Amino acid sequence: MAKKGNILICDDEEIMRDVLETILSSAGYKVDLAKTGEEALEAYSQKTYDTVLMDVSMPGIGGLTALERLITMDPEAIVLMITAYATFDTAISAWEKGAAGVIRKPFQNEQILAFVARGIRDRRNQEERRHLRQAMVKSVERDGFIGRSDVMEDIFRLVERVAQARSTVLITGESGTGKELVAKAIHASSPRADAPFIIVNCSNIPAELLESELFGHTKGAFTGAVSSKKGLFEAADTGSIFLDEIGDLRPEIQVRLLRVIQEREFTPLGDVSPTKVDVRIIAATNVDLKEAVKSGTFREDLYYRLSVVPIELPPLRDRREDILPLAQHFIRKYAEENGREMSDAVSPEVLALLEAYPFPGNVRELENIIERAVVIAPDDEITVDCLRPEVIDPQVAVEMMQKSEGTSDEIDISNGVDFYDEVKKFEVDLIRRALERTGGHQSRAARLLGLNATTLNSKIKNHHIPTKHG
Repeated sequence: MAKKGNILICDDEEIMRDVLETILSSAGYKVDLAKTGEEALEAYSQKTYDTVLMDVSMPGIGGLTALERLITMDPEAIVLMITAYATFDTAISAWEKGAAGVIRKPFQNEQILAFVARGIRDRRNQEERRHLRQAMVKSVERDGFIGRSDVMEDIFRLVERVAQARSTVLITGESGTGKELVAKAIHASSPRADAPFIIVNCSNIPAELLESELFGHTKGAFTGAVSSKKGLFEAADTGSIFLDEIGDLRPEIQVRLLRVIQEREFTPLGDVSPTKVDVRIIAATNVDLKEAVKSGTFREDLYYRLSVVPIELPPLRDRREDILPLAQHFIRKYAEENGREMSDAVSPEVLALLEAYPFPGNVRELENIIERAVVIAPDDEITVDCLRPEVIDPQVAVEMMQKSEGTSDEIDISNGVDFYDEVKKFEVDLIRRALERTGGHQSRAARLLGLNATTLNSKIKNHHIPTKHG
């Protein structure tokens, strides 16, 4: 039977080692044995195991100490603790030290197999994510294409799978979410990585010139065509072409693009002979192409040809757990560019404001905010004063205020107002009423306002708002 994984069993009782070895070997696992925690650590230093079964009570350093040291050696280690005295305290202690699970003696064979199978699955997932991150770092400059959120991990994984195929890809998302970076990653991770990667912004090239730019022309094809010109599709032959803002294509160019996808050929302007090309098309748009199809501005057949593999990038406000690693990355980048020695640490106050800001410009806006902060920071750390005014007093507070009950009264602006002062008043009033409704419980008030607890706590301190609970 094919070996399904490497298992290390550590137990001071010979009969228990034999029982576990029999169960797991019969199921197809490769098993090594250790009698003490010291032996287990030595074995793990010589060889990586998919899962470790460790007895809690052993002579020498003991199972929990061995667990702690093993996790220090390999933070991703999958260790299952086995004990005849599985008290609540024992289980908590094991989990706090990094155990993946606690199994109580006596156990059923099926229980051991289920725990081990789950442990190996978790280990494989960890390895997959690690290898994917390493591949992404090697294959493409990842400015802005950074994330620890589940949705970005899923996108990283999808990019890796999609890269190996020839199918067209349609990347959608708001401006600034990193669509071009995803396209670069797909190309750079593909078998076409050493071939050309051509970028075309369909909205930047005048409509009357775009057809010639894409497909080329012969001498005399139109007024001003004093010589023949090779188009971008021909320049991208054997590689990839990235068509950004695909929704802006004119109908006649949509027809020609459809032919390229279907027939893998095109005819330059003024020519009669088609040109064969092997080009992978990656398209992107920040508009809803389905709605464009319904309105008749985008061809339905082209839409389906382009969206063989759709990738939707979420806005930054929907993946706020990525703000910190992105901010740290941009601090390092712009500190180096500007010759500054700066810490990439982000203070709780700065992070709270960044996480509360809606980022209408997405990752691109965050990069701009951090670049400005790095440039104007007086010392080696970014402070609240280095952030843009709209981040410190976000206008989103006004929108939240309008959605809240009892806020229908309009502000008289006929004689002028201090915008930021009014925003501050709205914010203070919202927080006070949220705290009143929740009896002063900040965590529940934060949920009521759609903020995280850290952000709310920072605002309470900044505005000196009294609370019933600390």
